[in-house]
Amino acid sequence: MSRAHDDTDGNAAYGKKPFKRAKSHFADRVTADGKDGWPVEAGRYRLVVSRACPWASRALVSRRLLGLEGAVSLAVTDPVQDDRSWRFTLDPGGRDPVLGIRYLSEAYEARERGYSGGVSVPAIVDVPSGKLVTNDYQRITLDFATEWKALHRPGAPDLYPEPLRAEIDEVMEGVYRDVNNGVYRAGFATRQGEYEDACRGVFRRLDLVARRLADHRYLVGDTITEADIRLFTTLVRFDAVYHGHFKCNQWKLTENPVLWAYARDLHQTPGFGDTVDFDHIKRHYYRVHTGVNPTGIVPLGPGLSGWVTPHHRAELGGRPFGDGTPPGPAPAAERMTSGD
Repeated sequence: MSRAHDDTDGNAAYGKKPFKRAKSHFADRVTADGKDGWPVEAGRYRLVVSRACPWASRALVSRRLLGLEGAVSLAVTDPVQDDRSWRFTLDPGGRDPVLGIRYLSEAYEARERGYSGGVSVPAIVDVPSGKLVTNDYQRITLDFATEWKALHRPGAPDLYPEPLRAEIDEVMEGVYRDVNNGVYRAGFATRQGEYEDACRGVFRRLDLVARRLADHRYLVGDTITEADIRLFTTLVRFDAVYHGHFKCNQWKLTENPVLWAYARDLHQTPGFGDTVDFDHIKRHYYRVHTGVNPTGIVPLGPGLSGWVTPHHRAELGGRPFGDGTPPGPAPAAERMTSGD
């Protein structure tokens, strides 16, 4: 989720111009061999996220499942941006306690002086230099799963198993185009036809996914993979924001028995629901996108009690963590205190 910090009309621009997701401007990778100049190293990097953002939430889930909390520290931004984008107003004094900055844009500026493009999360920042390393939301989690293996916890699952990568990539591509990104194309559409095409695409893909999941617990293979993480972060936001705020309202998640059970199954799996903050999610979408919701009123619902009800998906078989084990409790400093 990004914001160009030189926008003149700020939050009000959302919903007033056609939506096009920009490619990540900084696509360096943190790798085991350090080929881009950024070697995997415990304690060197800081992951900056918003708990409101589905793209950043992928990184939160991956980091938890793989047990990278001790290797990659976490910075959480205010869910409500101002016109300089993501800010650290949740921290004492309004500064990130490790990086010492007020705005994520300062790490972008440290990397590229005079940078005037979008400021997005998730972002990985090099702590010693204060420079942004990457904002490549498509690559960060894949590298967590593959390049960071030496620092995974004992029993960490294989989220991107090599024999299944071609199928995982194919499933993720359709989900990204029509669902992850499709809800934004619908929500920020400026013409009726543009909206209808995007909205129909969302539900067409969700129908296909529901058929796939009707007799399979997970999207690819019999364990949780990167594909499940990427679908989950959109599904968990669906009724709270995409159904109403983005007008993706042909049906609610709770009205689709297969997808609702699948989403509850993942939400109740350690590493998923314990990273979700519905308060941050709703405040971000309804207060930041003033071009879509000019009043800034945040709805009271939907209720959250259904997320903890039985899902019965285990009857389909499957092993959530394969030969691995669930992650332990989240570090005390990162535990949810509201909205979950």
